[in-house]
Amino acid sequence: MHLTADLDLRLVLGGDRMLTIPATLTYAAAEPFAVTAVFRTSEGAVSWVFGRDLLEEGLTAPAGEGDVAVWPSVAQDRRVVCLSLVSPSGSALLQADHAQVRQFLDSSLREVPRGTEADHLDLDAGLAALLDDDTVL
Repeated sequence: MHLTADLDLRLVLGGDRMLTIPATLTYAAAEPFAVTAVFRTSEGAVSWVFGRDLLEEGLTAPAGEGDVAVWPSVAQDRRVVCLSLVSPSGSALLQADHAQVRQFLDSSLREVPRGTEADHLDLDAGLAALLDDDTVL
């Protein structure tokens, strides 16, 4: 199972200036705790992976600290979800439509309900990826 949602995010540049950034959110049952966001810019694609629970918590209250933070807000009389991303090469403040993010998360929760994520992990494949065939235990 693989879910995607295409969104037009708004990159906050300062003051009232914003730039529209196309993005795709992806959720896969094989990685049940994670959401991948791919942002497409004129310079190429940038990917970030963060917790599904972090994104869900950020719909109703500030969540996260460090590299990724998410919180609800209102911009231009619309409900939005703010996403702050920080890396060694820079930072970005993005706004997404609250309803679109909620719809994406609701779809992921129908596929993999909260609390059942571990049932979808392939621990044998994960362990095999960590271990080389020549490794002796």
